[in-house]
Amino acid sequence: MQLTWLGLLTLLVSLFYNLGLDFGLIGEKLPFMLGLRLSPDGFIQGVALTLLITVVSMVISLVVAVLTALGRLSSNALAFGVATFYASFFRGTPLLVQVLIIYLALPQFGIVLSGLASGILALSLNYGAYLAETIRAGILSVPRGQGEAAMALGLGRGVIAFKIIAPQAMRIIIPPAGGHFISMLKDSSLVSIMGLWELNFLAQSYGRATYHYMEMLLTAAAIYWFLSIGLELVQNRLEKRFGRGFAADRQGGA
Repeated sequence: MQLTWLGLLTLLVSLFYNLGLDFGLIGEKLPFMLGLRLSPDGFIQGVALTLLITVVSMVISLVVAVLTALGRLSSNALAFGVATFYASFFRGTPLLVQVLIIYLALPQFGIVLSGLASGILALSLNYGAYLAETIRAGILSVPRGQGEAAMALGLGRGVIAFKIIAPQAMRIIIPPAGGHFISMLKDSSLVSIMGLWELNFLAQSYGRATYHYMEMLLTAAAIYWFLSIGLELVQNRLEKRFGRGFAADRQGGA
């Protein structure tokens, strides 16, 4: 596999080289796109801003997703109704529309958020709805009898949730959740419409100013790709960690 990837990557680089791209321009703009330089107003930009938006959105969306998943599993009619309505709305409407509603429509009612806050809020609410279903499916995958047996032994609900159910559910949750987080990283480019100097915004701005869109957009695509690979590696490590117990059980059963 490694040799195949290396061969394809070499072929891709040689193809771009033969297109006559201005690599000097790429080298000149790369530090700004990577976030190694601050924006004119002294704030972070490029990849640094993209990662800030993604990481903060990841944390908030996880909290929202857990609460929504618990609401969807609750026997309380109000909690179930609110969680179901929220998940249906944010899964059933485009992320771009949600970004525009939060950034452009809410000020009509006196709620004014910055571009950064609007982008993070939209990403968190949108992906929280998708992650909620992933978490709910993971919890439901654990046999109900295990929780009942633990309660019969006198274990508390917190111990049952974090020591028995969560480790087993994580094996089901991690693969799709990893895919959601990678998608979130790429969808963070939507905040460029609000004038935030993240990676996609800089690529378009430099391309427009120099008339070298190909160089700038390909550079942005390559950076997004490498960031996604990094998240995939983290996901693979987590999958192996939480899959050890399941693999051991299968071997023992065999």
